[in-house]
Amino acid sequence: MINRKRLIALTQKLIRIDSQNPPGNEFEMVRFIREYLDSFGLKSRIYEFAKNRPNIICRLESDSPRARTILISPHLDTVPAGSGWKYPPFKGTIKGDKIYGRGTTDCKGNLAVAIEVLHSLVEDKTKIKNNILFAATADEETGSSLGLIPLLKKNILRADYALILDSDEFDIIVAQKGLIHFKVRVSGRKAHGAYPWRGINAINIASRVIEDLEGYKFKYKKHPLLHPPTINIGTIHGGDKVNMVADWCEFELDVRYLPGMSAQDILSDFKKVIAKRAKRFTLKIDGIQNPYEIERNHELVSSLLKIWRKHKKSAGLKGSEGATVITFFKERGIPAVATGFGSRTCAHINDEYVKIDTLYQGARALEEFLKGER
Repeated sequence: MINRKRLIALTQKLIRIDSQNPPGNEFEMVRFIREYLDSFGLKSRIYEFAKNRPNIICRLESDSPRARTILISPHLDTVPAGSGWKYPPFKGTIKGDKIYGRGTTDCKGNLAVAIEVLHSLVEDKTKIKNNILFAATADEETGSSLGLIPLLKKNILRADYALILDSDEFDIIVAQKGLIHFKVRVSGRKAHGAYPWRGINAINIASRVIEDLEGYKFKYKKHPLLHPPTINIGTIHGGDKVNMVADWCEFELDVRYLPGMSAQDILSDFKKVIAKRAKRFTLKIDGIQNPYEIERNHELVSSLLKIWRKHKKSAGLKGSEGATVITFFKERGIPAVATGFGSRTCAHINDEYVKIDTLYQGARALEEFLKGER
């Protein structure tokens, strides 16, 4: 049986362990979790792809000959706390029905729920219908290159279904946009600032390129769960000194695009747009994450939605404008959704919080789902 007080205390303990990324260090989190799992008889394994950046994995085995494996995976790291908090970010202050602290919603509350569910299943000696694979991963906030990505590529995580615990209010994420991050560097020609006609100002060229890119018309089919594609200019730098004509300017772009669209087609079009203004430029791709979509009548989605609505009537299917890790499962052929029990609009903000009752209801719902009695 889910223990509400134990769940609250565990959430607070996790919040009090600093796992900000950057700089990135999940060592203390994993040490605590391993000892906690050991305390109720669940043995774990640790996989580390860089010093002090461990991932922790454990399994609960079913004795059913038809058992399939369900992965449940929250992440260990948080974004930096920064300053300006009313409630200390690493204390786990309780005020009313809320626990405050960095990571309460994203994603230590979900991590606590997963661990409490494992504790409850072991404690009650529950006969589960499917195998449960638990993986708490590192480096989610900066791309998962030290966490989920190598765990999948090295075949360490093998599952029939994946449940990524990194969402809010029982939302079930079944579609998400892809992303492209890239840099454009425009070249000009230096000259004295008093004689600008003798040079070619790369900043001026870049500003016109940016205007053209922001006016670009994406070719896409409307999606019922997602907004249209977007482009954002995130950074811009250029020139060496105020009294010199800038011979370089570099800017970074964040593009979010829909399922069914091609990253390569988008980049090809962008190169043509840039070439109309800039005679000399380079385009460097920093990252591409493909969009993801699972059929809304898939058995994972339908069974999860049925149980979620039993515990929270407003639970529904959603699309994600941002990039969760569910996209990485597409390459491995593993059906995946993201869900969770954080508080909407609270991720990454000052005075981040999670509602205690939502965590408790979430733990009860997740336990029911994992028991497999449907």
